[in-house]
Amino acid sequence: MSTHTNTAMQRWSVGTQQVPLKRAPTLYAIIIFKLVKGIVFLAFGIALYFQATHNLSQEWADLLKTPFAEHLRIHPEARFFHHIAQQIDNVTVNQVRVFAVSTMAFSFFPLVEGIGMLCRAGWAGWLAIGESAFFVPIEVYELARKYSHIMLVITVVNVLIVWYLYVNRERLFRHHHH
Repeated sequence: MSTHTNTAMQRWSVGTQQVPLKRAPTLYAIIIFKLVKGIVFLAFGIALYFQATHNLSQEWADLLKTPFAEHLRIHPEARFFHHIAQQIDNVTVNQVRVFAVSTMAFSFFPLVEGIGMLCRAGWAGWLAIGESAFFVPIEVYELARKYSHIMLVITVVNVLIVWYLYVNRERLFRHHHH
């Protein structure tokens, strides 16, 4: 009886032993991309939240007078930038704060995806696939409406992320099968 128990215990310990996952440089690049994206959106949301009470139209005008704006050849007299200044005048503090909080809330998606994929959690892979796939039709629509090299690159990167994560999901992530 003790031999039967020992054999059953050995099979159980071997059966529950997790095989280490292989290195995946592309996955790490996606993780870094997701984490950086989340940090940037979070920082932008926080900064915007605390800027809400400032005189945004005056700050916009001051920004257009900086050497940075001159370096980018942004002319404050241009109609486009004048239009932006008028739109900023119409924005209320509450609208800015709602936008800031929404931006911070959105930042948690890529942060959670990145941390989950870093831990090789299967749910995080599916979350990243879903989030990236969600934006592909929107990006294709924007490309069809007005072509832009930047939008083309973003669309291609999102399609590649979806494809890579979907094709390699069994190899990249731990799955808990019962």
